[in-house]
Amino acid sequence: EISFLSNPLYRQQALDSGAGALIVSETDLKFLQGHAQSAKTSYLVSKNPYASFAKMAQWFAKQSASIYPPGISPMAVVDKTAKIPASCHIGPFVQIGPGVSLGERTVLLGQISIGEGASLGDDCLIYPNVTIYHDCVIGDRCIVHSGAVIGADGFGFAPDFSSQGGQWLKIPQTGGVRIGQDVEVGACTTIDRGAMANTMIGDGCKIDNQVQIAHNVVIGIHTVIAGCAAIAGSTTIGNYCVIGGNANFAGHLQIADRTTVSGGTPVIRSITEPGTHITGVFPSMPHSAWERNAAILRGLDKIRERIRDLESKSSDSVTKPD
Repeated sequence: EISFLSNPLYRQQALDSGAGALIVSETDLKFLQGHAQSAKTSYLVSKNPYASFAKMAQWFAKQSASIYPPGISPMAVVDKTAKIPASCHIGPFVQIGPGVSLGERTVLLGQISIGEGASLGDDCLIYPNVTIYHDCVIGDRCIVHSGAVIGADGFGFAPDFSSQGGQWLKIPQTGGVRIGQDVEVGACTTIDRGAMANTMIGDGCKIDNQVQIAHNVVIGIHTVIAGCAAIAGSTTIGNYCVIGGNANFAGHLQIADRTTVSGGTPVIRSITEPGTHITGVFPSMPHSAWERNAAILRGLDKIRERIRDLESKSSDSVTKPD
């Protein structure tokens, strides 16, 4: 077995591990080799043990990965104008519309729908029950998990009301979705098409399950978004950001590069300072300020009692006029 140590807090667990090899940093190696338990363990030294473990795990996964043979299932429905390279695998009950273009070695598993004019790059893997609407573009080496919907209409309605009643008027969503290279989209995630311009997902983004990305959102490169986050329309999120699970963004915001948003945080204002870390279950603030306020919040009941006591004493000491 091979494991890794990337956090010094787990040095004792590493010593107690039964793994035959550990990927460690130079600093952790010196600590581990100073203990007798380390004698039976081989160490692989890395500047970034976690990343090295991920690369090694990818290599092992490829050795045992399912190989999907090229070809089109007789149970698939493929429009005659679609461009399907011979190296692609098209599974049963896949529906491919007019003008669709697939890259080399792309795999579409069962019950997928690809709308008219959509385009997928090379080496994509699309799992069952994914829907990709018309005129959406997905780059090379993307993975889309089951139940994801890419390119559904954005939530755009104009109010047309009077004192006598009225209705919501649907605004046609004429934009598309553009997804870069090496993007992974989790199960049951929805990425809506733009109202006029495109919704954009940058290269290398990793999007977890059940994430809602609304129309005209722009997400920069290599940003990660954890499950159940929701991003309202026309918000722009920068490069290399980290968005925690169940974080929520109001619309029309600008979020600077390398911003970190803790899970469950409602973001209601733009963030202009790169590298900001915000946290809070009430409207967000800088992380350090939130920690101070959270500490105060835990003692609010005692503070209230002290204030009432002081007010009572102050009232008793005041001399009332005749």
